[in-house]
Amino acid sequence: MELSPLVLGAYYGVLGVLALYGAHRAVLLARWWRTRKATRTTPPWPDLPPVVTVQLPLYNERYVAERLLRAVARMDYPRDLLEVQVLDDSTDDTPQHVAQVVAELAAGGLDIRHLRRQRRSGYKAGALAAGMKSARGELLCLFDADFVPPPDFLRRTVPFFADPGIGMVQARWGHLNRPASLLTQAQAVLLDGHFVIEHAARERCGCFFNFNGTAGVWRREAIRDAGGWQSDTVTEDLDLSYRAQLAGWRFLFLPELEAPAELPDDVDAFKSQQHRWARGSVQTARKLLPSLLGARLPWRIRLEALVHLTQNLSHPLMLLLAVLVFPAMLLRRGAGAWQIAAIDLPLFAAASLSVLAYYAASQVALRQHWRRFMRYLPSVLATGIGLSVTNTAAVLGGLVRRGGVFQRTPKLRAEGRRQMAASAGYRTARHGSSIVEIVLTGYFALAIVAAVRLGMWGSLPFLLLFLHGYGTFAWLAIGRRAARTPAGAQAAPDAARAERAA
Repeated sequence: MELSPLVLGAYYGVLGVLALYGAHRAVLLARWWRTRKATRTTPPWPDLPPVVTVQLPLYNERYVAERLLRAVARMDYPRDLLEVQVLDDSTDDTPQHVAQVVAELAAGGLDIRHLRRQRRSGYKAGALAAGMKSARGELLCLFDADFVPPPDFLRRTVPFFADPGIGMVQARWGHLNRPASLLTQAQAVLLDGHFVIEHAARERCGCFFNFNGTAGVWRREAIRDAGGWQSDTVTEDLDLSYRAQLAGWRFLFLPELEAPAELPDDVDAFKSQQHRWARGSVQTARKLLPSLLGARLPWRIRLEALVHLTQNLSHPLMLLLAVLVFPAMLLRRGAGAWQIAAIDLPLFAAASLSVLAYYAASQVALRQHWRRFMRYLPSVLATGIGLSVTNTAAVLGGLVRRGGVFQRTPKLRAEGRRQMAASAGYRTARHGSSIVEIVLTGYFALAIVAAVRLGMWGSLPFLLLFLHGYGTFAWLAIGRRAARTPAGAQAAPDAARAERAA
């Protein structure tokens, strides 16, 4: 049996599906553009403000815990209506640091409690569920350890709950250490697109969107009505979001309210974070898509939810495309450059250019200069391609297994271009995907040499794009390994094993 039709069929099939996901980004961008001038007036302050419980889930956060606690203590909200729960599952010396700050803030009149569990069952979802049992607030406000909420955060979110149908209000993430490296710059652009374009477009068009696990306020009744926090996925926030909206609760997104946070400045920490998000989204899709697609909802809401929950399937497709692109171009050598221009180029454009326009629009909306975006465009492209190895493993794992270990993303209190010295125990273990990225880098380097020798000039832009993506991640991984001391190299796996045991 001749392989040529199979290879070309697979190549164009994969490229076509990726083009559809890219076209969906263009749809989101168009929706955002149509509604970009929409304004929302904050309702008046309620005569009887509700009690708010601020929940702060921690796990080994010695560098950032105090910063978070003091930021929450500065919140402008009536002290008799504010409760703070520090949900501390740490296994290092974080509890000692936290206890001192909690005692100081409590002595100053803040209702704050330091809650510890014997076992880290259910990970973050378990901690939030345990805290909710004793929380006295009608509203629950959540912040991860690396966030620094502004003092007026509750003043700007609580009034929206005067509408009894509102179940959750989400703020936009800011970036404390955006200029730290090319990696953090690329992450900032990717997250800005998610919040500024994706969240805004979905919310304004009446579609489902998700709570992002932090920098948001929940109505307690909405959590209970949806079945509470559950740990059978590693993205408990996405899971609860969809269950709550299926139960009839409405969500609000406030793009003008920014809650700054820290971006991972270590490539393996970033990979671990993305791995968890990708795996959890697939687990949530497995769990909820049957009931969601069968719900009595408008077709456009169900279709948007289907694309949202399955969009990480693009990662294994991207990896498969990377393997197929050069063989497919070899098989079509005699077809001429016109065929590539007429078929491949439009599909690649649909798969990639619409995505770039999507992220560029987010930077314009945030008043980032377009030249700055163009400067970091190669890093954004590299990140999208380079993550395909890590996230393919995540997607495959999510398809066959529920739950899993909640791998924390180390926070080292990085602000601007400064970073505190971190112990080796806070380093993320080296990710196994680095080996595959190095192999793919070599594969595309050889493919480019072959393409030049064979005169396949039309294939070079595509091959260079993949070389840049996988080569960037391979270089970051090699550089990280070289920079690590022998002690650090030993301590990181030990820390990872302790975390799994916890």
